[in-house]
Amino acid sequence: MPSLKEIKGRIASVNSTRKITSAMKMVASSKLHHAQVAIQNMLPYETMLEHILKSFLAAEAEAHTIFDQERPIKRAALVVFTSNSSLCGGFNANTIKMMNQAVDDYAKEIGRENVEIYPIGRKVYEKAKKMGLNVQGEFSALADKPNVQDCINIAMELGTKFAEGEIDKVELIYHHFKSAGSQVLTRKTFLPIDIESELKADHERDLTSIIATKESQEYLKKRGERETEKKMDDVKPLNDNFIVEPDMDTVLSQLIPKFAHLMLYTALLDSNASEHAARMVAMQTATDNADELLRELNLQYNKSRQQAITNELLDIVGGSVNN
Repeated sequence: MPSLKEIKGRIASVNSTRKITSAMKMVASSKLHHAQVAIQNMLPYETMLEHILKSFLAAEAEAHTIFDQERPIKRAALVVFTSNSSLCGGFNANTIKMMNQAVDDYAKEIGRENVEIYPIGRKVYEKAKKMGLNVQGEFSALADKPNVQDCINIAMELGTKFAEGEIDKVELIYHHFKSAGSQVLTRKTFLPIDIESELKADHERDLTSIIATKESQEYLKKRGERETEKKMDDVKPLNDNFIVEPDMDTVLSQLIPKFAHLMLYTALLDSNASEHAARMVAMQTATDNADELLRELNLQYNKSRQQAITNELLDIVGGSVNN
């Protein structure tokens, strides 16, 4: 059995660790709130633009462009979103695992050397370099500070390569933020534009709460499903009789780049919010575990202390009897 001094030292150590995890949980909670506000401010515009563009492409038979037509895949690109730091549960590990799976899928058909990786986040950059993958640049700064202009530059580079035939397919791998307690790992096609995905797009998010308990999340999910069904019943479809001014090429040349920029920026904001939510949950779990460990150590300390007092009393009584 450890001595009282050893148990007291362990209690002090766990207390110090608990203070750190509790502070990190509060910091992650604050950052999550800012990330939710960023998504909330941008989401209506992005959602409506996607709906307009895909409805337009689906309604106008002659409106198809090179960006929405599939072709044989000879070279592919993956844009992978992770964080720059750790202590966020399985957030980074799960993303890297899906990236490896995607690379293996393409390797069977076109070879690993024909898969380009655009790493957004230091963790995926270091892992891709270590694996010897074809890494195209380093964008770790975006993981901490999402920037629209940098997303535009990446989207333009990918769009140019796709238009010139240097790559035939682009996919995004990121966590879709649904709520503080639920982040869904997503593998989504960026190019060519998937018109059919308009019917099954998942824009459901809880941007008002940072509560991560199981019961609250089940309630919020059920409430969200009911509200989504009600909204879908109330929404009227867009009129598919479009009047194109000044001409179709000009309209598409403006809509498609904006949609690509916003799609990439939305994925970045989703990943950023998911990172903070995952870290908040991980630090909350660590704090709860520290509380449980402290209760056990305090109980052990009290038992040992009581045992020591009892032994001293027995020694005193035994000595007086002998005298």
